[in-house]
Amino acid sequence: MADRRLKIFHTVARLLNFTKAGEQLHMTQPAVTFQIRQLEDQFNTRLFDRTHNKVTLTEAGKQVYMYADRILKLYEDMNHSITEMTGDVSGGVSLGASTTIAEYMLPLLIGEFKVKYPDVNISLKESNSEDIIAMVENNVVDLAIVEGSVNNKNLIVEQCRVDQLVVIMPNNHALAKEKELHVKDILEHPFICRESGSGTQEAITNYVEQQSPHSMLNVCFELSSPEAIKGAVEAGMGISIVSRASIEKELRLGTLTAVELTPPLERPFSFVRQRYKFKSRAADELLDFAQEFCRNMKA
Repeated sequence: MADRRLKIFHTVARLLNFTKAGEQLHMTQPAVTFQIRQLEDQFNTRLFDRTHNKVTLTEAGKQVYMYADRILKLYEDMNHSITEMTGDVSGGVSLGASTTIAEYMLPLLIGEFKVKYPDVNISLKESNSEDIIAMVENNVVDLAIVEGSVNNKNLIVEQCRVDQLVVIMPNNHALAKEKELHVKDILEHPFICRESGSGTQEAITNYVEQQSPHSMLNVCFELSSPEAIKGAVEAGMGISIVSRASIEKELRLGTLTAVELTPPLERPFSFVRQRYKFKSRAADELLDFAQEFCRNMKA
């Protein structure tokens, strides 16, 4: 089996921070330091330089990191291969999801997964994308599905599906008869947005900046969930931009009007997981099932 010291070393080398590595590994900083010193004694050389409160890899450390990367990947491949051959799928899996995904995509996914694997218990943590990504980094969840782009070299990010965002408004709104809208068309109207840290809000902010540099939305309210935003829009308090997946019921009932933006505003839904977290078979099966679920949604 992979030497635990090698995994500890790999985590410190990846983060270049003993304290953060300890938090991810659920170890104290002195315990991490002790294990690294044991590994340095084994190789009879220093693996890290610690000067001026900065941690860097020595040349020997860079070599060990390169091999550790390959060894841990092989260990994960072996673990996955053997678990496919043995035993029933059971146990617990912690899943994190940003708010839109948790409310409108996961109920069906988890329901279908439980039909196939009734002995797997799934615990779901819901928050905005920024918080969920932090949970993956800190080993709070085994797997996450979030909105928007994720730029974190320490995590594996795999696109699940492409989500379209549309402008929503009351049926009697001045823009309701338009076939499509440009950013400039919505700037003067009261706008209801999500909170800071939301993947939806990040996508909207980036889109507005790209399409109309130095312009700002006329934000009148900041709310923390799609349901709250839809209720405020239906009450005539403003317009908003939301995932099309979140308004299927309202469009079917005719309680809201949705108009597409031009150019279209799209963002990915992505699976996010740690690169070298030793997963259970249940976690592997949930990831495989979710990937297939998303492929079927695209079809």
